[in-house]
Amino acid sequence: MAKSPTDTRDLADEAFLREVDDAVRDSDLKQFWNKWGRWIAIALIVGFGTLGAWAYFENQKSQAIGDQGEAFIKAVDILEAGKNDEALEQLKSFKDAEQAGYRALSKILEGNIAIEKGDKKKAIAHYDDVIKDEELSSAFRDFALIRKTMAQFDDVKPQHIIDQLKPLAIPGNPWFGSAGEMTAISYMRQDKEDLAGPIFAQIADQEDLPESLRGRARQMAGVLGIDAIQNSESEDDAEKTSE
Repeated sequence: MAKSPTDTRDLADEAFLREVDDAVRDSDLKQFWNKWGRWIAIALIVGFGTLGAWAYFENQKSQAIGDQGEAFIKAVDILEAGKNDEALEQLKSFKDAEQAGYRALSKILEGNIAIEKGDKKKAIAHYDDVIKDEELSSAFRDFALIRKTMAQFDDVKPQHIIDQLKPLAIPGNPWFGSAGEMTAISYMRQDKEDLAGPIFAQIADQEDLPESLRGRARQMAGVLGIDAIQNSESEDDAEKTSE
């Protein structure tokens, strides 16, 4: 029987975690990063990009009303069916949409399709259109910034990533999970493990973030010499004592 994408992803996660455990025992961070660094970056682009995008789209689908809403839902359904070119045609109708949210989401979708086609330059242009649209709320613009940074991740210097995500890589920010992880990885690429470790530990401690992200951050913090689990338990004990 062929393995499903979920099965394949689970096996990859198991292999990743085994490698992390070996790296912790051997204290060989550089070997670990050389082997897994690029795959972590790919996971960011593919995994978080997809999850973040569909969270927005599903929310938009639940709120959509009127003909424009139905047209947008149709475009998303077409895209979910894997018909990218047909979806692009449908999305063109939202270029000058009166409702800013539809303009933003259609641009982000176009950017995601461009990424799938290997055209990062076009994708970044779409994301930039959203980032520069001052009629949009910060939620849309920040989302576009995350997607743009993911698209650029392998092609720009780590410091560029760090500077670009600085406003979002703050605990409590809605995008702290993905922005924090990309920032921490960028610090690792600069051999600044002392700056990366605390960020991974903070991500692991954020209960409102996906457990898959928190687990990965917890493992990375361990590789960098920070026991995120112990830190979290200590903070909990301190809070209980203060009560």
